[in-house]
Amino acid sequence: MAAVKAMQAASNAIRPDITLCTRANIVEKDGCTLVEIKVQRGTSRPYYLAEKGVRPAGVFVRQGAMTAPASESAILAMIKESANDVFDAERSLEQDLTFEEAQRFFSEYEVAFGEQQMRSLGFIDEFGTFTNTGLLFSDQCPITVKGAVFEGDTKSVFKDRFEFSGSILRQLKETLEFLNRYNATHSEIGSDMRRVDRRDYPENAIREALLNMFVHRDYSVPAPALVSVFDHRVEFVNFGGLVAGMSADDLMMGVSLQRNPHIAAIFYRLKLIEAYGTGIPKILESYASANSQPAFDVASNSFKTTLPSLLPSPQEGIETVSEYAAAPLFGIQESRILDYLNENGSISRTETEALLRITRSPAGELLSRMERDGYLDKIGSGKNTRYTRAR
Repeated sequence: MAAVKAMQAASNAIRPDITLCTRANIVEKDGCTLVEIKVQRGTSRPYYLAEKGVRPAGVFVRQGAMTAPASESAILAMIKESANDVFDAERSLEQDLTFEEAQRFFSEYEVAFGEQQMRSLGFIDEFGTFTNTGLLFSDQCPITVKGAVFEGDTKSVFKDRFEFSGSILRQLKETLEFLNRYNATHSEIGSDMRRVDRRDYPENAIREALLNMFVHRDYSVPAPALVSVFDHRVEFVNFGGLVAGMSADDLMMGVSLQRNPHIAAIFYRLKLIEAYGTGIPKILESYASANSQPAFDVASNSFKTTLPSLLPSPQEGIETVSEYAAAPLFGIQESRILDYLNENGSISRTETEALLRITRSPAGELLSRMERDGYLDKIGSGKNTRYTRAR
């Protein structure tokens, strides 16, 4: 009975369940009856006092013959070790969380948001502890997004700047509103005498680039994500390069490896994303008939998406809008064509369609633009037209 009471006391006082790695037995020693408790190294560290939580006051380590509170860095190291480095599944150091913004957002999208849903969506782990997913969707989320508007096409002069905080759902909404304010609408009269409205940037491209930034961000890096609006482009800079096992070519193919599986699943549940891995293809599709194409720059610890304006203004050294549009940012599509030419020597429009998974018209426009920009030489005519690298 004493052994059972000891195990019950440990189970009630310590989280996660420590009984999975402890054993209690009754032993006789020197004429006394004792409760012997053996504790093995647990796989769900750190173990903490339930009433104190996952912080130095509730987590203790042995230092020689002493027991001392664990430092925050030691606690973080234990969390990362036991969670296999999946940040959104790790236990949050902050447990005093509220979800007013998330509650409003889920209600607006007619998705239930109670304790059962919080557990199934990964806000709360099996031990009843808030995870980093819960932290990111909470009102206390420490991660932010910084937005800036610059004069011209350099970062020399600020026109305006913002910082979005709170639940990442609130940040997503406010950042999108910020971008919509600076995505100007232009009107022109068509041949049928009807007014046609066009925006500087395709709304689908803006939305997908922003969603990608939130879904694929490395939230273990505390620095803010950056959204920069220039006169002729918008940049989205995110911490966290490509997930291990992915290449730039995989992005074009719609391959998706989730850095934050819980966050991706929640965005999918809210129907903010339709399917995994469709963001980049949708951005490219939005620019299928445009001269200027999006660019995707991958570094070891960051990822930048650049969306060029569809309706740029003339600038120094360029006489017409069409000439400006003919000087695109060099992106993944162009790079893949040049890689293909390095291996095969020449390429046709049909081969370009198959390589990039695009249709006839944008394939032809892309090849013509690369020829015009001096990257390609055109050989033959009609059905026999092929392109080689410019000499």
